[in-house]
Amino acid sequence: MPRRQVTYSNHPNHRARMVHAQGERQFRTYDTSHIRPRKSKAPMIVGAVVAIVVVIAAIFGISSALKGCSGDNVDGSVVVVESTATATIPSGTSANDVATILQNSGVVPDSAAFLSRAKSMGLDGQFQAGSYTFPSGMTLDDVVNAVATGDFGTVSLTIPEGYKLSDIASAVESATNGNVTAADFTAAASDASVYAADYDFLADAGTNSLEGFLFPKTYSVSATDTADSIIRTMLNQFRAETTGLDWSYAQSRGLSVYDAVTLASIVEKESSGDEQIRAQVAAVFYNRLSPSNAETLGYLQSDATTAYEVGHDPTAAEVQANTPYSTYANPGLPPTPICSPSIDCLQAVCAPADDSDDYYFIFWKDDSGNMQYQFSKTYDEHQAAIAEHLQ
Repeated sequence: MPRRQVTYSNHPNHRARMVHAQGERQFRTYDTSHIRPRKSKAPMIVGAVVAIVVVIAAIFGISSALKGCSGDNVDGSVVVVESTATATIPSGTSANDVATILQNSGVVPDSAAFLSRAKSMGLDGQFQAGSYTFPSGMTLDDVVNAVATGDFGTVSLTIPEGYKLSDIASAVESATNGNVTAADFTAAASDASVYAADYDFLADAGTNSLEGFLFPKTYSVSATDTADSIIRTMLNQFRAETTGLDWSYAQSRGLSVYDAVTLASIVEKESSGDEQIRAQVAAVFYNRLSPSNAETLGYLQSDATTAYEVGHDPTAAEVQANTPYSTYANPGLPPTPICSPSIDCLQAVCAPADDSDDYYFIFWKDDSGNMQYQFSKTYDEHQAAIAEHLQ
């Protein structure tokens, strides 16, 4: 607070003011230490102790920070991903920014430790852009290697065209390293009615399995995927792939979408990858399905349907046996699709070859290993083609 002005009279004259000023100057320079009250040394001691503690803490903090910045001291085997996390690294992102993105996404707890470890591994300059999924249980080294190699934390699941449900289930088990077993996948795919509310193309599938609708493609599967999530991914792909298809021709022939998929699955097994051949094979099967024709009377006569049932190339006796999938013993389509058809075969069923009056065909490999087809209108022509090319 401001010092109070001291005066010695209510009305000081000039002389008095001079004396007062001189006395005040002397008072300011006078040694008063012997009459001042002693100050306690406790605050000084406490302050010194506090200062020492602060210095020690700072030293340890700097030491820890330096330790964290040393890749050799970062334990790369420590699990850092406690629960599945995802992160997207844009193209051109610097190593520092990659570390920050991973920390902000909950992948690693400490961006500095991540970057330090990456530098010690010589991988900090190799980070690759992409959208990553990091399953729980990944260590710091796992994360470093993932973003340095472009491994998005997923595995590839390839479903070739023509795979049947049992094949797909085995592929799923293999790709997920048993996380989703073939038995689990088969059980989840055993009743199409479970998914019909979400996928209108399953309206006529009833309680049959999802055979035929698990679209053939290569998928990315993460450690958190279940049988249900994988199935839904495949059904979503089927919907996306078939959105542009016009089912009206199949429907004009009395087939539902489910029936058309069944026919397409047979075309898949009975034709090569040539679109024109597939359209011709589809036309032959449509001709055979007509109950009014004099050649096949509505019998498809496809060995492939019996092969699906017996699990191997059927014998003559097996194809003629009165079993549900024998299209020699039973007219019309088999009870279900027999595999997952390609989009080309689905398209062939939607748009078969025009004005085809063929009822038969055979195929064989020529000397170059290429698949060859011959189509016939009558049974006699068909037998002659067999004699020429297959015997």
